[in-house]
Amino acid sequence: MEVRDSNGNLLADGDSVQVIKDLKVKGTSVTLKRGTLIKNIRLTEDEEEIECNADKVKGLVLKTCFLKKV
Repeated sequence: MEVRDSNGNLLADGDSVQVIKDLKVKGTSVTLKRGTLIKNIRLTEDEEEIECNADKVKGLVLKTCFLKKV
């Protein structure tokens, strides 16, 4: 299974990614701003989703179309 970011770069466990669009997090009042760096991602069984921890939110699942590899 190949997981790719919005630019087509290959992602792997432990990579760092950057958010390319402001994202509202469901269930909280937190918004992930454009440019937010997220370290140590984990791949899921779905090619279009990753798991990660952001500064204020733990256990996030993000779509890869909103991320770019750093």
